[in-house]
Amino acid sequence: MATPKIILTGDRPTGRLHIGHYVGSLRNRVALQNEGGYEKMFVFIADAQALTDNIDNPEKVRQNVIEVALDYLACGLDPERVTLFIQSQIPELCELSFYFMDLVSVSRLQRNPTVKTEIQMRGFQSSIPVGFFTYPISQAADIAAFRATTVPAGEDQKPMIEQATEIVRRFNNIYGETLVEPEILLPANAACLRLPGTDGKAKMSKSLCNCIYLSDDADTVQKSVMSMYTDPTHIHVSDPGHLEGNTVFTYLDAFCRPEHFERYLPDYPNLDELKAHYQRGGLGDMKVKRFLANIMQELLEPIRQRRQEFAQDIPAVYNMLQKGCADARAVAAATLDDVRRAMKINYFDDAALIEEQAKRFAAQK
Repeated sequence: MATPKIILTGDRPTGRLHIGHYVGSLRNRVALQNEGGYEKMFVFIADAQALTDNIDNPEKVRQNVIEVALDYLACGLDPERVTLFIQSQIPELCELSFYFMDLVSVSRLQRNPTVKTEIQMRGFQSSIPVGFFTYPISQAADIAAFRATTVPAGEDQKPMIEQATEIVRRFNNIYGETLVEPEILLPANAACLRLPGTDGKAKMSKSLCNCIYLSDDADTVQKSVMSMYTDPTHIHVSDPGHLEGNTVFTYLDAFCRPEHFERYLPDYPNLDELKAHYQRGGLGDMKVKRFLANIMQELLEPIRQRRQEFAQDIPAVYNMLQKGCADARAVAAATLDDVRRAMKINYFDDAALIEEQAKRFAAQK
């Protein structure tokens, strides 16, 4: 019997979502939702995970839960077709994480390249909180509790999914086939694997002020695009330009479609022709930036409008999340029943165990 296709993915609520989230995973989630072809789809707000490096600022996480929920709805996730929930409201995830901790060594966690990068970025060094250090285990529990077969994510999450697979495999080897090994689903467009910040740095970060947020107004988007990092050697329009490391062209690779040229830049038939002209010289950065700005405004305007509409009824958004949490918890609870049964810690549900022990102790009289 084939394993049902179940999709699970989520985001940490440390701020509003930006276009890196959109091309890295969110756009793909909406497409998967609309295509169907899966049994269930879960998208969650990882507030408990966000607390691992914001434990002294819970209000930040609390306020950003609704921001992420609004971004989800604005981008097109439909709570009638997708279960949207909040991580901390599913206590079974903590229980499964606790069991998974016995299946992973400290040295294996230390070798996780995503953990290494995050530690360095946050300057933790030896003062890293244990909860943050072990978040690959927590993430594995999130995935396993919902028997997810597919995890849409950006390239930076690949080591995390690999570690989740290792944990599930070891559990099954010890206790029998109980949980499902997940696979990552990366964006098909290579430019979307890891979108750089507007300043050309490898990662978008709120602290670096190099993000374009999905909820940014039109003026903010325009300013962000027009200030983007390009080719520092392309001083004059006549100078040959370079594409490598040129953020504007990286964004065009991620967002540009053939029909955009007809609408906003009819002098060129496609992106390849635009790139060729830039490389041989005679094409200014500002013209290319204005083209990209038009594309970004076309993408973000309907998202902004939908977000404003959903924001008019915040209680309804919380009611939607509460229902999603109840549905998600029922699924996680069923998985934990199977986990406890496999680990032989379902004492009160195991009538055979109680009967066997009753007979054994009765015989000792």
